[in-house]
Amino acid sequence: MELFSDFKLNPKILKAVQEAGYEKPTPIQNKAIPAALEGKDVLGIAQTGTGKTASFTLPMINLLARGRARARMPRSLVLCPTRELAAQVAENFDTYAKNLKLTKALLIGGVSFKEQDTLIDKGVDVLIATPGRLIDHFERGKLLLTGVQVMVVDEADRMLDMGFIPDIERIFKLTPFTRQTLFFSATMAPEIERITNTFLSAPIRVEIARQATASENIEQSVVMFKPKRKDTEGSEKRKLLRRLIDLEGKKCANAIVFCNRKTDVDICSKSLNKYGYQAAPIHGDLDQAKRTDTLENFRDGGLRILVASDVAARGLDIPSVSHVFNFDVPIQAEDYVHRIGRTGRAGREGRAIMICSNKDYKNFMNVEALIQKEIPRIDNLGDENDTRSNNSSVDQDKIAKPKNYKKVKGSDSKADVIGLGEHTPGFLAQSFTDRLVG
Repeated sequence: MELFSDFKLNPKILKAVQEAGYEKPTPIQNKAIPAALEGKDVLGIAQTGTGKTASFTLPMINLLARGRARARMPRSLVLCPTRELAAQVAENFDTYAKNLKLTKALLIGGVSFKEQDTLIDKGVDVLIATPGRLIDHFERGKLLLTGVQVMVVDEADRMLDMGFIPDIERIFKLTPFTRQTLFFSATMAPEIERITNTFLSAPIRVEIARQATASENIEQSVVMFKPKRKDTEGSEKRKLLRRLIDLEGKKCANAIVFCNRKTDVDICSKSLNKYGYQAAPIHGDLDQAKRTDTLENFRDGGLRILVASDVAARGLDIPSVSHVFNFDVPIQAEDYVHRIGRTGRAGREGRAIMICSNKDYKNFMNVEALIQKEIPRIDNLGDENDTRSNNSSVDQDKIAKPKNYKKVKGSDSKADVIGLGEHTPGFLAQSFTDRLVG
């Protein structure tokens, strides 16, 4: 299939895909979506950043569109290893199902049971959950999974690393054996192989090689950031971003700023405009006319800075971008390669600068492990006292390197990995102060 319109998708879903700016499917989408639309089990072996989320959300929504909306019991279940990934899947669902009357519940830690119970009691079509929180709801008698027609397991290899495999097996047994299963993993460890042999029925196997290299034309760097005060972290980080843009001067002809969450895309764009930086947001919640105008303005040079989410930026054709700023370290390392690949195209020189906070350090080290290169740290930001040498603030003593991280020869860096701990994700809670754009 060369275009999404070649798939046998519900016209309302296809419209949403096109409004999101996508025309051509990625290799994994090209192989997985037709098989899933035929009702077959799919075993997808692929990294994030390959478009695999749409490989299961699109056929899942297509099936739900044929049935009864607002079912009392959930008809589809998506399991993700982390809250952040579950939230990203929920955003994808909202983007592609926006023209349909389908409902969802996001069941993750960090949110009160009461809020989630209210959604479940109303009846939802889709549950997007982390395994632990889903089982918590089941054991409290709030959930029945006997109506599940499609079950998705996303990033099974991370589930294995996090010790969730017993939970996954238990959840499989709570769903009908007649369900369709869409199962995705970056690797096929023996335990993952055992799970798929047990719970998948004659699956179509789809395997896509990972992208792990960045163009040599791209100069990469990172600034380590720690706020002076937790309640002003957002405004301090945005001030640092503006400082980095200023330091690039005229070399920064135009730029894409990437944020992990849509709320941050909007806030960051407003902040940049407030200080005269000619910026505009682009994410899945914007209507097609607004997206088109924004992109044309950016391509024509009328707009200097595009602030984007990963979902919105994929599939965009912007041939000449001088700079990429990662306002957040991407949750998945492969997304870093995709992000910075927006610059340094067609033999041009490009510049990619990332801001890394303490809580993002594990993701940052995973990026370095993937690209097998230490990203140079920016130690001096000039005379701005509030943004100078923040990299010294990272607690280096509590860090443990990821298994596949390889020390770069000649490096004197002592930075390892900091666990995310019990931080409440930004998409769940932002202080009132942080919401004041600055």
